[in-house]
Amino acid sequence: MPAVTGEPNLTSLLQAWSGGDQDALASLAPLVQRELREIARRILAGERHGGWQPTELVQESYLRLLDWRAVHWQNRAHFFATAAGMMRRAIIDAARARRARKRGDGREVTLGDDLEVAAASPALDVLALGDALDTLAAVSPRAAKVVELRFFGGFSVQETAEALGVSVRTVINDWNAARAWLHNALSTG
Repeated sequence: MPAVTGEPNLTSLLQAWSGGDQDALASLAPLVQRELREIARRILAGERHGGWQPTELVQESYLRLLDWRAVHWQNRAHFFATAAGMMRRAIIDAARARRARKRGDGREVTLGDDLEVAAASPALDVLALGDALDTLAAVSPRAAKVVELRFFGGFSVQETAEALGVSVRTVINDWNAARAWLHNALSTG
């Protein structure tokens, strides 16, 4: 994930926003727009039957982030990881709503080579992926967070390690274990 110019300023704005400073939010929005759009593009890149546009996904996640009142943003990595998770949940929620209306017609997403889960099944139902990640989070919360940061957030191994406060080796181990677990869960589910 490319570094944002003025990162300490971004962190201080995030923390001020956490404290209720609406002026900080107004200053923050233009600083994060470009990177949020890039995260949305990455998330939507594998989508086979997309109705989402990156700008729509950014707006939806932004609205969800605004509803979070008690968040104490630690730094930019925390913010962008949370935003990536919000985008993933927005897509899953939309797919669930559509499935409820159309019985079984879920949005599909193709996972890229980075995750290598797609080997057995080139297109995965976004609901199956969401459910698998939720199940993984119950079994291994840190491994699920590694997937969210790396796959959805576009974080490097180093950035993921810094965001989670663990070693690079731990991230690599969690990433490999999560990939194997998801491959199994999505192949058999």
